[in-house]
Amino acid sequence: MELNSEVITTPPRAAATVVMLRDTDEGSPGIEVFLLKRHSLSQVLGGAFVFPGGKVDLADEQLNMDAHLDQSPHALHSRMNEPMIEPLTAASFYVAAIREAFEESGILFAQGATASHADEAAALLKEGLTFSEMLAQMNLRLNSELLLPWSRWITPKVPSVTNKRFDTRFFVSAVPDTQIARHDNFETTESVWLRPRVALEQYWEGKIELAPPQIMSLVGLVRHPSVASVMQAARSRLPPVIEPEPFDQDGSRVICYPGDERHSVRTQALPGPTRLIFKNKRFEPIRGFDSLFED
Repeated sequence: MELNSEVITTPPRAAATVVMLRDTDEGSPGIEVFLLKRHSLSQVLGGAFVFPGGKVDLADEQLNMDAHLDQSPHALHSRMNEPMIEPLTAASFYVAAIREAFEESGILFAQGATASHADEAAALLKEGLTFSEMLAQMNLRLNSELLLPWSRWITPKVPSVTNKRFDTRFFVSAVPDTQIARHDNFETTESVWLRPRVALEQYWEGKIELAPPQIMSLVGLVRHPSVASVMQAARSRLPPVIEPEPFDQDGSRVICYPGDERHSVRTQALPGPTRLIFKNKRFEPIRGFDSLFED
């Protein structure tokens, strides 16, 4: 992972991502998270493992919400912790998250959707139909109830691991039992289900690359014994806004998060360390691996 020092003056682009989860009994009860490896030639986090997601498109807001969304934009807006945006904009984040999750992982968050529905939907998109046209032809209603807002990450003006800025809404969701998540072999080249701690161990051992938002999101998920625990936590609080603040110290880039002594917001918003430092071509907690799991 290469460090970026370019100042980006353009506003961050709206994006949405889904942290897809499932329960597992392998070894001992716990949760697993679905990760995709982005194509090495990708302009954004090439070669890194990420959650399914991408940019919000104008078409996401233009979707016929009455016909193809299970909840009203006003209901979805109330969960977002963003009073300054319009309900339709809030709904577009859900639509974008569901659309991107389907395009990148094959999971179709729609009412009653099975693996065969997902296959049919994928075939229609391959034929050239838009996401909205596919929903209309299949008479599908998106199941936004399965997604809950988890956090909001806003890239600083000096992004550390990309030369683009994003304003990304992270959602959490359980993967429907009737469907199978997989990578698309286009934007992503590998996929894997891992326990959050195992994913962090593999990152620490150099087996996979993770960007800071993924690192810190996994750190938060480690604390939960089940998908139900994650979803209950998402219901019980409004999603925190995370605006990382980078600075250079002794020739190294440091990213600090809310609650750090150098951050403008003094209330901690995330479990784990409040800063990461760029070492060994990646971002690491300053006090070592075990500090990821300290409260």
